[in-house]
Amino acid sequence: MRYTTVNGRTVSALCLGAMKFGSTTDAATSAAVLDRFVEAGGTFVDTADCYQFWVEGGQGHESETFLGRWRRERGVTDEVVIATKLGAQPTVPGTGVETQEGLSAKVVAMAAERSRERLGTDTLDLLYAHREDPLTPIEETMGAFNELVAQGSVRELGLSNHRTWRLERARATAEANGWQRPRVLQYRYSYLQPRHDAPLESAGHMHATPELMDFVRAQEAEGREHTLVAYTPLLSGAYTKPDKPLEYSYDHPGTVARLAVLDEVAKESGATRNQVVLAWLMGHEPRVIPLVGVSSVAQLDEALEATDLTLTPEQHSRLTAAR
Repeated sequence: MRYTTVNGRTVSALCLGAMKFGSTTDAATSAAVLDRFVEAGGTFVDTADCYQFWVEGGQGHESETFLGRWRRERGVTDEVVIATKLGAQPTVPGTGVETQEGLSAKVVAMAAERSRERLGTDTLDLLYAHREDPLTPIEETMGAFNELVAQGSVRELGLSNHRTWRLERARATAEANGWQRPRVLQYRYSYLQPRHDAPLESAGHMHATPELMDFVRAQEAEGREHTLVAYTPLLSGAYTKPDKPLEYSYDHPGTVARLAVLDEVAKESGATRNQVVLAWLMGHEPRVIPLVGVSSVAQLDEALEATDLTLTPEQHSRLTAAR
């Protein structure tokens, strides 16, 4: 296993996504995947309080509930960092994010308490605002998050799927009030880059843009570190599965060029496309932690092997430069 740090705390350089655990991935398989991840040295797991409300029979708390039960049964405590998110749970059964709870102070306090209860912990390791809430001022949300920090209910704060200007407003608000700023950012990101003028098929996804990357670099230069966690790094199997075509937004000449170099490096290193993509992300600048969702131990093992794959500087540069 390869390791990195999230603002001084050591975590595995690969984050395990638990979105499907306890719902579309059955309990036995979910537990086996988690056990294997920890056995291999994995210490970073991601969930949300709305996973998976969109599947048949889903209520939106299945993943957190399952993780809480797994923690109790395995005696897992602080050795595994569990990140969760709030704000995207629908308020009307049968609807989607159009009726999301949002990020008001009242919702933040109530949702965080529900997450702590389901996960069976007094303190959430990392809490994200899941997606933007245009109806609530960012100042109100940041104040509510920092009330949780002051109470000892949350250790680390993050923002997911927010436009760059909102990140800057959150930073400025936190510094003006002496609050803890959000230092972990979660966005969709992979080796292949979509056209940013074409929407992604998953309406809730927000891709990390060049502007966001520039923001992270500029902030680091001023002494404000961020950790970028990248979800859907393997494009839901599109790198390797013929029955999983790339989305329309990836239909441009740059994709062809990047795939050609990806196949060259995979052949040179004796690795799969997926493993090269994960290794490229783990060697990324600014620093990226890939968040991988799997539905079997075999899929997890392929991802775990990527943590032992170190690309040469020339390979990494060649992959990055492909256009």
